[in-house]
Amino acid sequence: MEIMLTEQEDRLCTLLDQCTKEMKERDGLETSCRIAGGWVRDKLLGLDSNDIDIALTDMMGVTFAEYFVAFCSKCQGVDVKGVTKIASNPEQSKHLETARTTVLGYEIDFVNLRSEEYAAGSRIPTQITFGTPLQDALRRDITINALFYNVHTRSVEDYTEKGLDDLKNGIIRTPLSPRETFIDDPLRVIRCIRFASRLGFEVVQELRDAMRNHDILKALVTKISRERVGEEVHKMMKGRDPVRAIQLIDDLSLYSSIFLLPQVITSLLSEDLRPSSDSVAAATILGAICGTVSTSTASLPLPSVHPFILSETLADRDVLGRIALACALTPYRGITYTDAKGKTHPAAEAVLRDGLKLGTQNHYLDGIPGLFAAWDILSERIAQYSPRDDDKDRAAIGMLLREKSVHWQPSGSHWSSSMLFSLVQDLVSLWDTSNGQLDIEVATKRIEAYNAFSRRIEELELPLLVDKKPILDGRDVARVLDTKPGPWTGHVLNSVIEWQLEHPRGSKEDCEEWLRAERAAGRIDTNAIAAPAKRGKEDRIEDGKAKRVKR
Repeated sequence: MEIMLTEQEDRLCTLLDQCTKEMKERDGLETSCRIAGGWVRDKLLGLDSNDIDIALTDMMGVTFAEYFVAFCSKCQGVDVKGVTKIASNPEQSKHLETARTTVLGYEIDFVNLRSEEYAAGSRIPTQITFGTPLQDALRRDITINALFYNVHTRSVEDYTEKGLDDLKNGIIRTPLSPRETFIDDPLRVIRCIRFASRLGFEVVQELRDAMRNHDILKALVTKISRERVGEEVHKMMKGRDPVRAIQLIDDLSLYSSIFLLPQVITSLLSEDLRPSSDSVAAATILGAICGTVSTSTASLPLPSVHPFILSETLADRDVLGRIALACALTPYRGITYTDAKGKTHPAAEAVLRDGLKLGTQNHYLDGIPGLFAAWDILSERIAQYSPRDDDKDRAAIGMLLREKSVHWQPSGSHWSSSMLFSLVQDLVSLWDTSNGQLDIEVATKRIEAYNAFSRRIEELELPLLVDKKPILDGRDVARVLDTKPGPWTGHVLNSVIEWQLEHPRGSKEDCEEWLRAERAAGRIDTNAIAAPAKRGKEDRIEDGKAKRVKR
């Protein structure tokens, strides 16, 4: 297997080779440069890659990088930036000092070849020394990530003697015995799953057996920071095949170790956790509905869904990743816990916040609980929906789509992606875990209900209306009703939005006239529901909402 270099890659390799020769001739310093890991793998697979890591023999990364930048600066037409030193940070898997610079538009990391030793109970090496290419290759997670490209000989080097064959045959295996590899660094278990799902490769049985081992599962929980687990899960969900990643996690009995709920919260749950197979059901259904998400769902024939339901999700990989992770958390659906202050929270929120440490990254922490809340609202309403031939139907559906959990852009929620997730959750109940099949007849009827609802949304031109701001803002409402704003303002603005949906071609003056008529008819009584103002504060209207501000 050969690597075809681009013109810029060829020039970079030439510069690295010339630099090492100058170092030896001028200063008597000897080293060699190899591009390591992911770039080699991806280039051999015909994939684009700008992730270039240079592994050096018997020389620290900063030493060579500073020399290389000075060398390139003398070369005509070479775009080069200064060296940034990245200190070692074992907690973030940075076990060695790294030097980083940009040359010819490539961001390049320099680090020495190394050998590592680990102590029991920690994934942080106790001893790191200069190593040979073989020692460096053997310490890596999987064979296809242990390949080198020698910039001097322009050849691929496979010191494990397995990497090229595994790349050709689509196999995930470890350079050393899987137990030794995983005990040293259990994060490699999750990385194996990520690369298997990303590349469509098979995990060899030896690795599967080791991943299910009690000691490995325990180490996965005790030796790895939850931030690192969350980072790998995030990459899986944003990757090529999040469905297969979720399937592998369940098949390898890793669900509770990855989607971990803190023990202190486990005892407070409102009900028992659903089986982890529900995550596979949800993910597989998602893949089948979206069509192009996964190659692992071809055996699940489902009718097409209305384009509206897929519009946001297929257009934005972030949205798809968020829905995929929500599917993975299906076993936590509807389960809550009450904290020490008596406040009730979704259990899925605790998994995201404490088990994966994802926070608001990609709107996981605020968006995923919202997706489950949207299902609570949408599922029943769509099941019971019967179209009415009047403007009030437009208002009723429009107000439903504007519900905060259904359509709240700050959390990345859009009514269409909420409908997609709601449909997936509806179909999970039709999944037979014993054979991994869906009741297609009933599922088809459920999908048709969502399609009919979507067609009605289209007929009523609601996609153009849902995001419209109120035709009257808070100041307008206060002026028309000749009163001061108060807690009632938000309620009235909701009524304004409802009127606006019923009268999509109505003018601002029409709405004002309607509002006065509502007040005259006694349907708006600001005095009855207004609360007394607090001393030292005053009301202010911003963007159509009443706010309280200090003087």
